[in-house]
Amino acid sequence: MLKILLIRHSMTAGNKLGRYIGSRTDEPLSREGICLLEKFSYPPVKRVFVSPMLRCTQTAEILFPGIEKETEERLKECDFGIFENRNYKELSGEPRYQAWIDSNGTLPFPEGESREEFRRRCVWGFVRCLEQCLEDGTSTAAFVVHGGTIMSILSILADSDRSYFDWQVKNAQGYEILVDEKKWKESQKIEVTGKYTQEGFDKTW
Repeated sequence: MLKILLIRHSMTAGNKLGRYIGSRTDEPLSREGICLLEKFSYPPVKRVFVSPMLRCTQTAEILFPGIEKETEERLKECDFGIFENRNYKELSGEPRYQAWIDSNGTLPFPEGESREEFRRRCVWGFVRCLEQCLEDGTSTAAFVVHGGTIMSILSILADSDRSYFDWQVKNAQGYEILVDEKKWKESQKIEVTGKYTQEGFDKTW
């Protein structure tokens, strides 16, 4: 059995301002984001996979010091195109933003990725790392990635009827996942067993 922690990076300045911080903006953690991590307690793991973005590598180093960080490019956040590093107030009056809102987020980001392209990319990267862990007999692993990356992975692979936006997590929060190798080979599904918040581990979130 493989246990995985799927963790969103901690807060950046852009997160605080409600901006679309995607794969084009390599922000560091803010002071508030660094302090936020002190309120979380994640169990130790054998391997740590990260998005190459600075906010993820910094979060991983604080949460799991002394462990080699393995980078997976496909786990980057979405390319938000012309929405990148802007918030809803700055985008008000932009016709393409309103069209995207009206589509409930199903339209591709103008000059960026579509949700389906993004989801496929994230799942491809996650599966590559997961199967590497199963092949090597790794018992525990953490993925320090982005909110959108987590939603993409779980909306496709979780053995649950939750939809894409149901898997949203706040900065530094994460999910615990169990992967039964036999079940994985048969159905490529994973089991989400709980959620980590500042209050601790919640099995009934």
